Amino acid sequence: MSGPRAGIAARDHGAGELPVWLAPRSLLVVVVLLTMFRLWSAASAGLIEDEAYYRLWGLFPASGYYDHPPIVAWWIFLGQAIAGDTALGLRLVGVLSAAVGSLALWRTADILFDRKVAGLSVLFLNAAPLIGVGGILITPDTPSVLFWGLTLWALAELQVSGRADWWLAVGVFAGCGLLSKYSALFLGTGIVLWLIAVPSARRWFYCWQLWLGGALAIALFTPVLLWNHAYDWVSFYKQFGRAGRGDGLTSKYIFEFLGAFFGLLNPLIAVPAAAGSVMLMWRLRRGDEAAGMLLLTSLPFLAYLLVHSLHSRVQVNWPAPLFPAACVMAAVFIGGQTDRIWRRVAIGAIVSGLTLGILVQFHAVDAFTGRFARKDPTFRLRGWPEVAGDVERIAARQGAAFVATTSYGMTGQLAFGLRQTDLPVIPLTKRIRYVMMPDPDRERLMAAGLYVAEARRDERVKLEALYREVTLVATLTRNVLGTPLESIAVYRISGLLRDPLEPIGSQTWLSCNPP
Repeated sequence: MSGPRAGIAARDHGAGELPVWLAPRSLLVVVVLLTMFRLWSAASAGLIEDEAYYRLWGLFPASGYYDHPPIVAWWIFLGQAIAGDTALGLRLVGVLSAAVGSLALWRTADILFDRKVAGLSVLFLNAAPLIGVGGILITPDTPSVLFWGLTLWALAELQVSGRADWWLAVGVFAGCGLLSKYSALFLGTGIVLWLIAVPSARRWFYCWQLWLGGALAIALFTPVLLWNHAYDWVSFYKQFGRAGRGDGLTSKYIFEFLGAFFGLLNPLIAVPAAAGSVMLMWRLRRGDEAAGMLLLTSLPFLAYLLVHSLHSRVQVNWPAPLFPAACVMAAVFIGGQTDRIWRRVAIGAIVSGLTLGILVQFHAVDAFTGRFARKDPTFRLRGWPEVAGDVERIAARQGAAFVATTSYGMTGQLAFGLRQTDLPVIPLTKRIRYVMMPDPDRERLMAAGLYVAEARRDERVKLEALYREVTLVATLTRNVLGTPLESIAVYRISGLLRDPLEPIGSQTWLSCNPP
């Protein structure tokens, strides 16, 4: 026997020596139990501001949005159709996608390496705090991680089977990745780099399926291109403009980025992953396609993040699509060691990561303590239903016909909290964020209303150009177990001075034009 299948047969000889906790059935039980637990915590925990904002996208599905491509909105729409306009409805598809991603990762690692590496990869991924804890949230990173992983799986199937038709699946998954987050462009760059750098992979350039797969990816991304064209490429300017912004060349962010990457991957996984990447580099030098695929598809995005960290902050969620490959690298290294200490490291990483994830999710649902306030990463989930209830009562007392906001987070949280009332929430700035929604009711805008804003984002001065009366009527405190998180100002606004649907000087209020 020769070729890719011979390599698989050679690797499978150790499958019978697997410890029971790495056996496929055991892994399936773990993934199912984790999914059930995540569904419970997803249904029970409050929303963060971004999720509440994306909920508005799901209510009005479109082919593009100001901040990101549309798949997160489509997933929310589907989840709401199944489980209603609830926290579970928003997060349902995302939680299920994490289970699908685990299965795809197992298959990828199994056919590229062996079942020991496959089992460790799945457990490591679920033990990574960013994936294990963040897996209950619905953000564009959720579909991005899934489709990045599915693209790697299709590439793995392509490599071991030698069947060029897998390029069509690669194109579809990569296209869906582009519909999830623009960072998938780096995955496409990595695939091209792999094709060029690994001699045995260059043969694919002569296959028409490769080019058709690329065409499929572009075709799937075309609706986003058309949406951006219709709105002066505003989403591209917002996201790609990050590369040119920052504090100039500095080292103050790179250590923050590396620390967050190692911490959110789990240090006991990150260190073996770094060692595994070195091991795969040596294999790549000998022309190993599997090693090249894992390393080179990850390299462009990692390089971009490192360069970005030299002049600006890298948000902790950005590297998430790299985590599945990093977990495979860690598993490759540990799976190749005979010293028992590395088995203990693997078990320690899995037990500590899963335990931490479970505890944090319990804490997210029902806070153990409010002592750490805003230093607690779950603070973003806290106190919003109470704030919405207070705003509803104040609106009744003040005879308010609507609630005005000027930040997307407040808009999303109040829209969700007041969804069962007759009190519309109307954002007064950056209407390009809400272009998919119907224009506000002009008659309501002429009546008295409330303006609600976090103290740190208070735009009262701007509202005084729109309304004769802008009077502070309440100061609310969002808190957890009695510990204050932030102050929220509530103003009564009335006496409309000018049509709020028209621009004021250089400030576009309710216009749908890009800012």
